Amino acid sequence: MKRREFIAGLGGAAAWPIVARAQQGDRVQRVGFLHALAESDPAVEARVAVLREELARLGWTERNVRIEQRFAKGDSDQMQAYAGELVGSSPDVIVASSTPALAALRQATRAIPIIFCVVSDPAGQGFVASLGRPGGNITGFSFVDFPMLGKWVETLKEIAPNVKRITLVFNPQTAPYYPVFLRDFVETAATLAAGLSATPVHDEAEIEAAVSASAREPDGGLIAAPDPFINSHRALIVGLAERHRLPAIYGFQHFVKEGGLISYGPDTVDIVRRSASYVDRVLRGEKPGELPVQAPAKYELLINLKTAKAFGLTVPTVLRVRANEVIE
Repeated sequence: MKRREFIAGLGGAAAWPIVARAQQGDRVQRVGFLHALAESDPAVEARVAVLREELARLGWTERNVRIEQRFAKGDSDQMQAYAGELVGSSPDVIVASSTPALAALRQATRAIPIIFCVVSDPAGQGFVASLGRPGGNITGFSFVDFPMLGKWVETLKEIAPNVKRITLVFNPQTAPYYPVFLRDFVETAATLAAGLSATPVHDEAEIEAAVSASAREPDGGLIAAPDPFINSHRALIVGLAERHRLPAIYGFQHFVKEGGLISYGPDTVDIVRRSASYVDRVLRGEKPGELPVQAPAKYELLINLKTAKAFGLTVPTVLRVRANEVIE
């Protein structure tokens, strides 16, 4: 009897590691998600939905993962506070949507894995050591880079051929990389027969002044940089462009859906969808510093024909054919 009890005891002991592993595997993982925009913003709603959908497809449901989110509404101070809250709650991984969100999280932690999405020039901004070998606790999916400036100028001139003096409006606090892009753009500008200058903006008064000044320029045009501040004030910018009949191109497609003339840029929803794959890999034990930064895979061109007509512009057939969506 004692021998059988001993063998049974050995069997129970052998099962301990299996039980322990099962319990560890059943632990609910925690994912933080820091947004630069408001929770009610349609762009944010789409990103939240697609992250949940893709994580579910990868096996992460309410049974084994909990997503904790913060929405900064374009407020830098709030961004810092929310970054501290998320880091303080010790999640397994944090998703950072936009440059200011990533900057705030990087300041708050160098230990918790961070997966970024919709962030421009991550190596140039010092978030990663290199795109191929990020190192540290950060990696993710980038947004726009320097060649995008030329593509915006080229596309704007296709729909508004007379444009020769283009103003780029951006907020240096939420998009500090544009001066660097512009410095490298000088030679490209000559080939496009258009000048491009930057006007930093920090509040609504400066936005109105910048757009109005661009409209007063002979053959003026506007590029509204895709950064969280500009995105948060898109209704004002689109309205000003309409009032002045100023040809403008945007980096986010929802500007055009809300009345803007034309947009071209990476599909942000697709970027967030792809970022779920890195969240999955980190939750399963991989190190973010060993996962290469990935570039956008899908770009979209949207045109608002109603706005073009109001501006007295004729949209070339070739441009309409290339568009992913044409709003009548």
